Amino acid sequence: MFLSQENSAMQSFRSELEDINNPVIEKDIIDLADKISKFRNLQIDDDKFRSVRLARGVYGQRQPGVQMIRIKLPYGKITTRQLVHIANLSDEFASSTLHATTRQDIQIHYVSLDRTPELWAKLEKEKITLREACGNTVRNVTGSAKAGIDPNEPFDITPYAQATFEYFLRNPICQEMGRKFKISFSSSDEDSAFSFIHDIGFIAKVKQINGKEVRGFKVVVGGGLGAQPMLAQVAYEFMEEDQIIPFAESLLRVFDRYGERARRQKARMKFLMAEIGLQGLLDLAKAEYPALKHKTYKIDTNSVQQPEPQPEGKVYPEVSIDNEARYQLWLQTNVFPQKQKGFFAIGLKTQLGNLSSDKARALAEVVREFAADELRITVTQGYILKFVREEALRGLYVALDKLGLANPGFESTADVAACPGTDTCNLGISSSYGIAVELERVMTEEFPDLVKNSDISIKISGCPNSCGQHGIAGIGFHGSSQKKDGLVLPALQVLLGGGVDADGNGRIANKVIKIPSKRGPEALRVLLADYDENGNDGEYYKDYFARQGDRYFYTLLKPLTSLDDLSDSDFVDWGEEENFKVETAVGECAGVIIDLVATLFYDSEEKLDWANEAFAEGRWADSLYHSYNVFVTSAKALLLSEDVKNNTQIAIIRDFDRIFVEKGEFTFPEGSFEAHITKISSNEPTKAFAGTFKEEAAAFIEKVKATRTKQLIASN
Repeated sequence: MFLSQENSAMQSFRSELEDINNPVIEKDIIDLADKISKFRNLQIDDDKFRSVRLARGVYGQRQPGVQMIRIKLPYGKITTRQLVHIANLSDEFASSTLHATTRQDIQIHYVSLDRTPELWAKLEKEKITLREACGNTVRNVTGSAKAGIDPNEPFDITPYAQATFEYFLRNPICQEMGRKFKISFSSSDEDSAFSFIHDIGFIAKVKQINGKEVRGFKVVVGGGLGAQPMLAQVAYEFMEEDQIIPFAESLLRVFDRYGERARRQKARMKFLMAEIGLQGLLDLAKAEYPALKHKTYKIDTNSVQQPEPQPEGKVYPEVSIDNEARYQLWLQTNVFPQKQKGFFAIGLKTQLGNLSSDKARALAEVVREFAADELRITVTQGYILKFVREEALRGLYVALDKLGLANPGFESTADVAACPGTDTCNLGISSSYGIAVELERVMTEEFPDLVKNSDISIKISGCPNSCGQHGIAGIGFHGSSQKKDGLVLPALQVLLGGGVDADGNGRIANKVIKIPSKRGPEALRVLLADYDENGNDGEYYKDYFARQGDRYFYTLLKPLTSLDDLSDSDFVDWGEEENFKVETAVGECAGVIIDLVATLFYDSEEKLDWANEAFAEGRWADSLYHSYNVFVTSAKALLLSEDVKNNTQIAIIRDFDRIFVEKGEFTFPEGSFEAHITKISSNEPTKAFAGTFKEEAAAFIEKVKATRTKQLIASN
């Protein structure tokens, strides 16, 4: 039965490839299908398969047998045609809901693993990719949602974000790193793309050099959220525009070689920077420059064009608005003048970032009627429409209101961000969706004026990992648990004081206290009432928190922590009916014992094929990096045969020298394995060097395999 279903799915995706007309993409999709087949037939182990599918945007859900698919939309840009296409595919393959993330992706849920190649092939017909949306890769490049229309921007960052996305997509240097890597572009010092929580953040700047205005970026590195959040540090106050991609490449090469690989909780670049210091990181990056494909990289600033607005003089139908006061409030909170005179941008507030497929299709029709044919997903899980003429505003409001998308308070305190949490995510501890809905209800009914407040942000995650970005919230919550008399109840960790200050400086929220989840609404009431009573006029909430201090807020919320007066409902999570229990991640397939050394040899040979392919296509730098990975992966295999495990590439290299080279089992002209393979950093990526290096890599595989054969014979 399974084989017939698999063959049917395979046949379907192959027929879809005919319309793509891109051999690189076609090969990628075929490779995913091939790996799925090998995994089903126990030919590759779970860890290897996980890395393959995650790098293709396929993420296992907590519900067995289905996948979350993350659709990669650079800087949140999406056309109405693409929006409708995703909505239609969500009906066909998933649950008919589009979830916008805080990284400007769209996620769809409950997709069969065997149908993912067909889904991917269909997405590519509208130039939409899954590639590197998850996994230990360069994730979606985020950018200010108002880029190109922001009155405060020195220039449009969109072409730079697009060029960065294209440059690192499928780039050999960032396919199998120790952990994910995140890049952002902010339009101005307001830092609306949150550069301070990224591995690399670029903030648009201009500078006068020799009497000429030069574009560039302030560059920050080493930021991140999660259980141990860290603010990025300033690497360069100003870097000229043609240097940003070479710098990013050099930093990625360093992270790939020196970054932690065994302990996931220590595998982000922020920990590498904490270990060796900012200057140490920059020195290692500078040492990689000889090996870069491009020492400078000129970006075509005309590569991404603004969409065409509705024609001037277009007549919009007369409409009647029942609640004029609500319309005026919408104008105040959701409508923003663009830098293009006479045009406005519109913010759409979506609860939990979710749109039904029907609503998405209807929204596309509204956009086509009243705005330019492009939307931007925001880092707050909303949408922005562009180039709306003033005379179209009333009609647009009425059309959006019919869809439930004209709620005032875009990016206000009443606009709560939340990850899916325990609804679908393996890592979720307690509900984020359920509590988010309840907090929005409390604010709507009890604090209606908060739709005008954009100072206090409220963000919720289902676990400490901060997909909902609770770590930079004015008032943040993340899912947790507590115990009482042997029973477990859902809980919330409360964090306060995060965000971006008036000068564009980021602040990490402080952990204050843990409370039962069902007391989250009361905690919000207490915090808002306290701020209203004791905050100074004009004082931002993050400044108020800093003035009062952790201890003040701990004492304020302490009465909510008592577990002596719990009711039965406290043991039931939001949106659930049964008593709460902490559920660990659900495996996607039964485990199987695999020869890990043989699997690594398989990886090495595959990487050698990539090196040969890149060489044949004249991509010398790519060929070199694939060959470098042949050496590292083969060395790792032989070390594993000696029961030596490593947590960084550099440790693999040095242990191979210690165990095999110093004993004379392997020799290299340079005297050591490290000197031999790290010469890719100090040499220009020429044809001659790439050709020699891949031949050396091929010979190394054969010698390593021969050594392994001798080991097996000796052990028998």
